[in-house]
Amino acid sequence: MSEPSTAEIRDQMVVSMARLLSNAERVFHGVASPMPMVATLLAKATHAPDLVYLSIAGGVDAEPEELPVSTVDPRLIHGARSMVTLTDLFDLAASGRLDVAFLSGVQIDGRGRINMSAIGDFARPKVRLPGGAGSAAILPRARRTVLWRTRHDRRVFVETPDFVTASGNVGQVVTPLCIFARSGERLVVASRHRWATPEQIREQTGFSVECDDSTPVTDDPTERELDALRRIDPAGVTLSEF
Repeated sequence: MSEPSTAEIRDQMVVSMARLLSNAERVFHGVASPMPMVATLLAKATHAPDLVYLSIAGGVDAEPEELPVSTVDPRLIHGARSMVTLTDLFDLAASGRLDVAFLSGVQIDGRGRINMSAIGDFARPKVRLPGGAGSAAILPRARRTVLWRTRHDRRVFVETPDFVTASGNVGQVVTPLCIFARSGERLVVASRHRWATPEQIREQTGFSVECDDSTPVTDDPTERELDALRRIDPAGVTLSEF
C-alpha cells in the first residue's frame, strides 16, 4: 500500500473530526487549533447546519471571510451572531452545557489522560511544555472531548504520561493512523484509516490496543466533503499542523 500524502492525511483527519459533531451541539476549540476550526466549519457546511460554533477568539457562529492560521485571530469574529468570553466558556462547561471541546496533548495515554506540562521529572524536566491552560477545567466538564494529534507514535501515545495535566470525558482521539474511541475506562481502536495496517497501529502505540483485520476501516472522505473542505480552507491553513 502506497504511503499517503500529507494532504490525504489532513483530509481524512479533518473530515473524521467533522463527522464526530452533531447538529445543534455547542462546540469549542482553543488556541493553535486550525484543524478543529476547519472541522467545525465543515460540519456546519454539510451535516450539522445548526451546530453552535464557539471560538476562543470570542465569536459565536462567526462567518470569517478568510481563515487565519492563528485561531485567536480577530478575523474569526467576522459575522458572529454574538460574542462569548473565556469566562462564559468555562461557565458553560461547568454547568454541563458545553457539548464538545477539541483538545490535544503532547502525551496521551490509554485512558485519555493528557500531558501538556513537562517531559521528565516535573521538578527537573527535560522539556518544559506550555501548560494546560484551561484543559484541566474543560476536559472533565465538557460532555465530550475530542482529542487530536498529527503524529501517531510511541512518544505521543504512551503507557503512562510523565505528568497528568488533565483527564476526563474523552470521547474520541483522531490521529493520522486511526480513530480511538472510549470503551469503559480505555481507548480502543474504533477504525483504522485505509493506509494504516493493524501491525503499524499496534507497533506505533505505546499502550496495548487490539487491532486486526476485523477492525473497521474509516470511511474515506466523500467528494461532497472534500469540495466543502476546499471551499472552507482554500489556502490550506490546516496543513500548518504537519
